[in-house]
Amino acid sequence: MKKRVLTVLALLLLLLLAAAVLAVFASPGYHADSTALEALDSDRVAVAETDYGWYFDGPAEDAALIFYPGANVEETAYAPLLHELADSVMDVCLVRMPLRLAFLGADKADAIISRYDYKHWYIGGHSLGGAVAANYAAGHDLNGVVLLAAYPTKAADEPMLLIYGSEDGVLNMDRVRKAKLFGTVEELVIDGGNHAGFGNYGEQKGDFPAAIPSSVQQEAVVSAVTAWLADL
Repeated sequence: MKKRVLTVLALLLLLLLAAAVLAVFASPGYHADSTALEALDSDRVAVAETDYGWYFDGPAEDAALIFYPGANVEETAYAPLLHELADSVMDVCLVRMPLRLAFLGADKADAIISRYDYKHWYIGGHSLGGAVAANYAAGHDLNGVVLLAAYPTKAADEPMLLIYGSEDGVLNMDRVRKAKLFGTVEELVIDGGNHAGFGNYGEQKGDFPAAIPSSVQQEAVVSAVTAWLADL
């Protein structure tokens, strides 16, 4: 009987995975705009494409953030935000996910951490990528978690910074309200920001219009992360 139940559960999991894959192929996805592509150029931040995605190497020497993109979003759409984070507070490793679904590459942080010699490691992401990153942190010893329009679903020892926009039409607010059940969570709401404003990929289905430009929303993220790290 137990074996039959496990078989049914395995089949259901495969069906859910197949449905997710079909949804990706059926959707045109969200692509990086011209502003995002320009942020892949090097200046004070050396930007390099790698086998895992992109590496933003800024002035910081002892801290880095591993960033998981949102579902069905081209990872380079986050380049403007991550470029500014690398220029201001810590280097960033932007991960390219299989089929643009973070849960298919949940453990990609393992190889990145073993590759670089940073004293302080943080992980984070946007939307589904943030939720997957939080789950990764729950099973690993890191210094903190940065969640953009995302929430934890497992208890974690690391401090968490949860940021979302007041005009977000996609984020599950019931899950956000329960976030503090899973650890130490500092919450910030960006007035006028929405779900898609953390990246540069245009409007997102189900989202509400932002009352501020994405550049302003991203500047607020950089300021919040910088202040949060100072407090830590």
